[in-house]
Amino acid sequence: MAYICFEDTFRESMMDAFALARIQFAANISFHILFPTITIALCWFLLFFKIRFHLTGNDSWLDAYRFWVKVFALTFALGVVSGITMSFQFGTNWPGFMETVGNIAGPLLAYEVLTAFFLEATFLGIMLFGSNRVPPLMHTLATALVAAGTTLSAFWIIALNSWMHTPQGFEMIDGQAHVTDWSMVIFNPSMPYRLTHMLIASGLTAAFLIAGLSAYRLLRNDRSTGLNRALKSSVAIAALLIPIQIFVGDLHGLNTLEHQPAKIAAMEGIWDTEKGAPLLLFAIPDEENRENHYEVGIPALASLILTHQLDGEIAGINSFAENRPPVAPLFFGFRIMVGIGLLMLIISFTAVWQLYRRAELNKWTLRALVAMTFSGWIATLAGWYVTEIGRQPWLVQGVLTTRDAVSGVPATTVAGSLAMYLSLYALLLVAYVTTLFYMARRAGSNSTAPPVTTNPHNLPVPAQG
Repeated sequence: MAYICFEDTFRESMMDAFALARIQFAANISFHILFPTITIALCWFLLFFKIRFHLTGNDSWLDAYRFWVKVFALTFALGVVSGITMSFQFGTNWPGFMETVGNIAGPLLAYEVLTAFFLEATFLGIMLFGSNRVPPLMHTLATALVAAGTTLSAFWIIALNSWMHTPQGFEMIDGQAHVTDWSMVIFNPSMPYRLTHMLIASGLTAAFLIAGLSAYRLLRNDRSTGLNRALKSSVAIAALLIPIQIFVGDLHGLNTLEHQPAKIAAMEGIWDTEKGAPLLLFAIPDEENRENHYEVGIPALASLILTHQLDGEIAGINSFAENRPPVAPLFFGFRIMVGIGLLMLIISFTAVWQLYRRAELNKWTLRALVAMTFSGWIATLAGWYVTEIGRQPWLVQGVLTTRDAVSGVPATTVAGSLAMYLSLYALLLVAYVTTLFYMARRAGSNSTAPPVTTNPHNLPVPAQG
């Protein structure tokens, strides 16, 4: 009897540790992803500013570059630091992951470090501190190489993450995954859609960050020379990217329907397999009774979007037995992501129209852009949760369950480290946002600085004394 009680207590403790380990990993990845989502695209904006400066000789483009390269440096530093904790957890909380698929995950993570992070780190110093020390074209080349490095880093990480959703090109030998075809591993079925979707999401996140802080500066009567250049560029790129993102999202949804139909069923809140399934605008999923409450939907639209047929059949959640994800997080997460996307579409189109008609934005549009400064973060996190929670109960789809990968670390230990992480992340996030707006105010207060002089490379620098 004592043994049975001990065994029950141990299982309950392990369940708590399992839940805490999942929360900890979710907290770490949620905090970390905020910063690469900005830097991946922001560096391409910086490159655009520099190229425009070279082509036009207009110092306003360089003024825009100078401000936003500081934002890039701050964001890149937080991204690197927060990324370090991710690798620790593979050994502490999830040893089963590397034990089972380490032959695939290990090399892909190593490729990311060797081909991408080293490229970024090597030329980052020149990009940040070399404007007065190297020729102008060399400085622009360094910016281009850092931009290429950030994108290459995303390529390798998305390749691994996509493989976890749609694994191919391997075989299982004695409980371990061994590669049979690296091209199939890297270019697995969901990888092209996931990578494209993520890169465009990064572009929208950076675009609205630039537009939001620029609008904030304009509302404070900042008249820096590069301010309008950055604002107009960012809203134009946002207006260009959001329709493309909608199209890519549709393709990604069709790919997910083919390979992970349970995820789609949960996203749409469809419990029973049906033809002509409605697109639910709102509902409250009830997982205990396997039904929705307060449904508001458009008849047959879900089938039309997902199958391109009004009477297309969509498998329901009930058809997947226990191998299905939780419904509510996917259902609401997907609608938050789509809702933010529609807001982005409306605001960016409105801004572009006003700039086209009057060459300036009214105060209401500027305030809307300020409110949308971090909208890319919200949409990215919502989409990320839909993607990752939608894979449950699998860590690697059809290969390794999340529960089989967790370690035996006691719940109290995981809870302690989780509390530390959450406290630190909250502090850093507040500090980061506060610093960005401080930098924006400081840039505005410096906008009336004396004229600039030039250095031997014809790069403007503040006049001395």
